[in-house]
Amino acid sequence: MFVKTVDYRSPQAAEEFVSTLRETGFAVLSNHPISKDLLDSVYGEWQGFFESNEKFGYTFDPKTTKQAGYFPFKSENAKNYAAGDLKEFYHYWSEADLPKGLSPETMTLHKNMSALAVEILQWLGNALPASIAQSLSMPLHQMVRDSDLTLLRIIHYPPLAEDEEEGAVRSAEHEDLNIITILPAATQPGLQVKDSKGQWHEVPCDPGTLVFNAADGLQLATDGFYRSTTHRVVNPAGSESLKSRYSMPMFINARSDVQLSPTDTTLSFMEKRLNEIGLKSKRDAA
Repeated sequence: MFVKTVDYRSPQAAEEFVSTLRETGFAVLSNHPISKDLLDSVYGEWQGFFESNEKFGYTFDPKTTKQAGYFPFKSENAKNYAAGDLKEFYHYWSEADLPKGLSPETMTLHKNMSALAVEILQWLGNALPASIAQSLSMPLHQMVRDSDLTLLRIIHYPPLAEDEEEGAVRSAEHEDLNIITILPAATQPGLQVKDSKGQWHEVPCDPGTLVFNAADGLQLATDGFYRSTTHRVVNPAGSESLKSRYSMPMFINARSDVQLSPTDTTLSFMEKRLNEIGLKSKRDAA
């Protein structure tokens, strides 16, 4: 499996992007309009946040629908995995307050990547067969425009200890629940994608690039034309295990009331999946 890097400025960018996303579920975009300086600055600010004990003052409330804030280490586990992922993270939603001391650059990044997602989904929508396009409740790019459910998750994978629970990894294999995910290149490698034969392949992690992957909501809406692909973040070995890894996936979601299928809106589909991965309280799941 080869995840292709597509030059955003190329006249063939849309065609090449659709091709690699359909073949692998992933695509990497270079020379895109998101400033590398902005990405570096946002990464730097959040590194400082995770290094401070003040993060515990922003712990999320599991009883809220939008679980904004800080999620402590091992808060999440992948579907069908008992061991919690070896990570801590923060959920930032559009227009939400940021932790004290952080600049508005995180808001700017959220806004800029949301705008880019609309353009990318126009590429994907234009490539749909007529029968699938006509079955959509609305064009793909219109589903996500001004969405109240698009989420920026800032993740810290701490250095590995020597007493991890058996089977625990930085991020166990899973599929995303949204429409499409935008992932600025992480600070360390480790992201892998699974092919149809069960083999794992590294996803390019070149500084300044953006990684995209199709998610379950897109698969549902397009009746499998775009497939949600299984991926994971593996534990590093040797001296690399002593280093932190930071990533910032942006989960582009349709608006809450958008009909993704005859039986599911975005919100109903999301609630089912959050229950599966342990991010809904028992009270909410009842």
